[in-house]
Amino acid sequence: MAVVPAAIVLAATLLLGGCGAVGSAGPAGDAASVAPARPSPAAAPSPPPCEPAPLEQLAAAVLVVGLPGVTGPDDPLAVQVTGLGVGGVFLSGDNVVDAPQVTALSAGLRARSARPLLVSTDEESGRVAATREVVGSGPSPRRLASTSTPEEVRAFAAGIGASLAGVGVDLDLAPVLDLDDGDAGATIGDRSFSADPATASAFGLAFAAGLQDAEVTPTVKHFPGHGRAGDDTHTGDAVVDAPLAELEAVDLVPFQDAVDAGAPVVMTGHVQYTALEPGVPASLSPATYALLRRTGFQGVAMTDSIGMGAVNLRHDFPEAAVLAVLAGADAVLATDGSQAPRMRDALVEAVVSGRLPEDRLSEAAARVTALAGGDPVTLSCLDVTLPTLVLPGPTAPAPPSPSVPSPSASAKAPVAP
Repeated sequence: MAVVPAAIVLAATLLLGGCGAVGSAGPAGDAASVAPARPSPAAAPSPPPCEPAPLEQLAAAVLVVGLPGVTGPDDPLAVQVTGLGVGGVFLSGDNVVDAPQVTALSAGLRARSARPLLVSTDEESGRVAATREVVGSGPSPRRLASTSTPEEVRAFAAGIGASLAGVGVDLDLAPVLDLDDGDAGATIGDRSFSADPATASAFGLAFAAGLQDAEVTPTVKHFPGHGRAGDDTHTGDAVVDAPLAELEAVDLVPFQDAVDAGAPVVMTGHVQYTALEPGVPASLSPATYALLRRTGFQGVAMTDSIGMGAVNLRHDFPEAAVLAVLAGADAVLATDGSQAPRMRDALVEAVVSGRLPEDRLSEAAARVTALAGGDPVTLSCLDVTLPTLVLPGPTAPAPPSPSVPSPSASAKAPVAP
């Protein structure tokens, strides 16, 4: 066998090794198979988790409080409640001197408040007219329904709404949808448009639409109907024994119509209904709020004033506020704003102790904040959309119809939410 010189073997080895190296680099397709993998694109950063406002702010946001005797924004009570961060204020007759004064009061309260602030009043026309010195006096709802058409009532209410909006009021605790054709001076009496559900609905919603035309939010009341009650909840208990089926077939009809039309706010009354929860005022009754939500209502459920006898003779302001929110209320009305710190603190304590679920308080605060024009997510991390009343007809305030008496100044009458 011939011997291959070592130099030749070495050269061949180097040649084969070189070919292997080149071959591994290979054509472009092969290069890709061995090239280092490209790094994955960086994942988009997750948004920071939403942090709700402190409990103290959530609790204050559900309160709508009165300002007894206050006529200017520098009054100590006005400074206190706006500093607390309440969701709204309620102007009664003793807060109203004239239009310039109410304008200054509303603007000053909002300027002091670090959160969007509802400014509400109770202007039904007739004997319940907290802002008579601004809008003038007008016929009772019963008289309006008996002498006018719904279109004329809508125009009349739009005039009231324009006057209210002009002084900074954005929420009116009207109209009454209760059914009553009894004594005019009774608790409801001539505050009701009619005892007939269809008539009360037609005229009540016309009044509500007129306010909405003027960009004032209406509040339909007093769910689930106060007209059957013979006693006055301002001073004590009132009880209705009617079966639920009868209430649904009669008393609830105007409220259902209002919900179907997009009513943004419904006020619960303090009447006790044996068919719902015996011995418990409707405003504090979970069964009442469950009934209201079953109508499809997605707006703000608001109590009548918890300072009224039907509630206040049973529970003090702090306890009543907790019971109301726990039952399903979103906004708690108390005409005595000096009670606001105690109510706020009681709501906070109820959450801390586990008695009141935090998500219930957050839901209520979100709805009230949205109603006031604020961002509910910033406060409570909950996004809510409130209904808006929509009825066919005008979309801008119209002057009162000649057939409906125009408001005119007159002496003040007692105010009863």
